[in-house]
Amino acid sequence: MSRHDFSEHEFADRVRRTRQAIGTAELDWLLVIHPMSMHWLIGAETKSYQAFQCLLVSAHAAPLIMFTRESERCEFVEDTLADETIGWGGAEPENPLEAFDRLIRRLGLPGTRIGLETPPYYLHPHHYTRLRTMLGDSLVAEPSNLIADLKQVKSPAEIALVRESARIADRAMEACIGAVAEGRSELEIAADVYHSLLSSGSSLPASVMNLVTGERCGFSHGAPTQRRMRIGDPGNVEFGAAFKRYTKTIGRQFNLGPPSSRVRDLYDIARAAFDACLGEMRDGVPAIVPHEAAKRVIAQAGMDRYRIHTTGYSIGAGVAPAWGEPLNMYGGSRDILRTGMVVSVEPPVFVPEERLGARIIDNVLITDTGAELLSRYPLDLIVVPT
Repeated sequence: MSRHDFSEHEFADRVRRTRQAIGTAELDWLLVIHPMSMHWLIGAETKSYQAFQCLLVSAHAAPLIMFTRESERCEFVEDTLADETIGWGGAEPENPLEAFDRLIRRLGLPGTRIGLETPPYYLHPHHYTRLRTMLGDSLVAEPSNLIADLKQVKSPAEIALVRESARIADRAMEACIGAVAEGRSELEIAADVYHSLLSSGSSLPASVMNLVTGERCGFSHGAPTQRRMRIGDPGNVEFGAAFKRYTKTIGRQFNLGPPSSRVRDLYDIARAAFDACLGEMRDGVPAIVPHEAAKRVIAQAGMDRYRIHTTGYSIGAGVAPAWGEPLNMYGGSRDILRTGMVVSVEPPVFVPEERLGARIIDNVLITDTGAELLSRYPLDLIVVPT
């Protein structure tokens, strides 16, 4: 119940800043679609983003109005800070866009200047098309990152939740490595990780675990399977802990028994790139600078063509299927690192033809003078004894 996770003052300040940003964008209303925008503004925790829902936010001191399916209305009334909650559907089917059309006409939105969030995953294309027709000339902007940009710099209360997620993630990594043994399947190892996460207070992470072993190690985002481990197998794992939805991700390289020289070489490249990236991260630095530092390390090793993923990105509270925020450390980025951001560091090297790869993943808190690693779990290549 995230309305109780932060003070009334903090929620009120978030709403104030959002109204100010809406006005600065020369809008009268913002139609909020992303579930994590709603979470940040009113403390919404429901999974009702599976169906059409919208939080209507005015640039002025008007009520915060939540429009959701009837089956979630009670939860919004009891557990969020919405001033009014209107449900659609219920005992009989109803087209949500027809009900939404009635609502916006009642509120007098037609003829005003309206902005619409259009986030991936959470707004059906058919609904988007209908909204554009419904709003007509009143729809003047699609500022999908307006709220996302406001919430990238975390408050002290939010950082405290991320630190708790970091503690839970470290414990789960211990469980993961402790579960690695000859004959155990990737799914069995994953089960131990999830048991540790949930029993330690994490909610279900927004994205599924990546866990690959043996000949699957060329997969950069492979989910766990029934493959069973053999002595000599390398492995790569990434997962997130999500204490009150605030995510901390962690990823490590491991080997069941002594690793091959090639596995060590790839790990050394990924680790050097990680360290180079970390060394450039601080307040005010363009996000492309640490990316270029990591890129140089990988290129100097002759492996630039195998750098197949972003060097890192900002992370916050999340719901399925993603926990990422807009900032990215990659080529062409115009983002700037700011004190209070939580950013992943994960420059990768994956060589599909060799069925091998290496990526160390951790999150940092950006400070005025550098970047604080949030995990205490060692970054080293983990050799599991047989």
